[in-house]
Amino acid sequence: RRGYQLVFTPHVARLDLWKTSGHLDFYGANMFAPIRVEDAEYQLKPMNCPGHILIYKDRRRSYRELPLRLAEFGTVYRYERSGVMHGLLRVRGFTQDDAHIFCTPDQIESEVEACVDFAKLVLTTFGFERYQVELSARDPNQPKDYAGTLADWQRAEAALENTMRRMQIPFERREGEAVFYGPKIDVKLIDAIGRPWQLTTVQFDFMLPARFGLQYVGPDGHPHQPLMVHRALLGSVERFFGVLIEHYAGAFPVWLSPVQAVVLPVSEKHQNYARQVADALRAGGVRVELDDRQEKLNARIRDAQLQKVPFMLVVGDREAQGGGVAVRRRDTGDAGFRPLADFLRDVRELIDRRVAKW
Repeated sequence: RRGYQLVFTPHVARLDLWKTSGHLDFYGANMFAPIRVEDAEYQLKPMNCPGHILIYKDRRRSYRELPLRLAEFGTVYRYERSGVMHGLLRVRGFTQDDAHIFCTPDQIESEVEACVDFAKLVLTTFGFERYQVELSARDPNQPKDYAGTLADWQRAEAALENTMRRMQIPFERREGEAVFYGPKIDVKLIDAIGRPWQLTTVQFDFMLPARFGLQYVGPDGHPHQPLMVHRALLGSVERFFGVLIEHYAGAFPVWLSPVQAVVLPVSEKHQNYARQVADALRAGGVRVELDDRQEKLNARIRDAQLQKVPFMLVVGDREAQGGGVAVRRRDTGDAGFRPLADFLRDVRELIDRRVAKW
């Protein structure tokens, strides 16, 4: 619906690619050592952008094709020191929901705005209601740390500022936090206990199109250089899952829970009906498990509670005769008898509407 083409790029590329992109000069300390194969040197990719640039450059482009939006769930590799690695939150190999948009100068602000709007949709869908926005700009006292001219940077920073103001999004300007090829918008979400987490980033790039000699043919029939937007909504998929777990303390909303309901037969004679219930829920698109272990019912309820399963469905004589389930909620406990069809309808609504609080 948002016009992205899903692509895949190699995990390893010739070292020359990273020399051309500038990553070797400006980002080399965060890259693994090159790999020598026969007479050539190769590099584990720390970024997906050069691969997407090569896709763009594969053939002659017209202004009619722009904006061109390429997206990838691509694994990247970065040399993190052992002292800073931390669970899912800081790792050496991770998957980015990465996208790169190639556009004309008059399209840049609308594309940045669409990226920020997309980010807001994703964060609110996962139940994050608070976030703070930062505009990362260059450090005017350290020009050697950045590629491009002062005019390029002023134009890029102005485009991002204009977008934020037009969208009426409060932001804080942070000098010295930009990447070497351009300024960026960082969205930090605030979790349930008030901690900020850096996830979403939208970056303006005027430098890589110039380094790779990217062009498109304009309405005047002459070649022009496109601009480029780097966009990651979740940032690192692994980090995002880590933040989700922290935010919900493992008690996910129903639509996110790995197991949404567990069926608990009171005794062995109720197992056939319990299987029917589980099959019906599974056919209705609910992630369900059947716990028919030879353990006491209270012990199985406790285990499901510890696993933070949203619904525990106890079935005995009354439930089998009435075609229903005795519902126990993770948060409030006993919710009484429900006809199976009614329970399935209510759970499907929680799933389909992606309800965060229920």
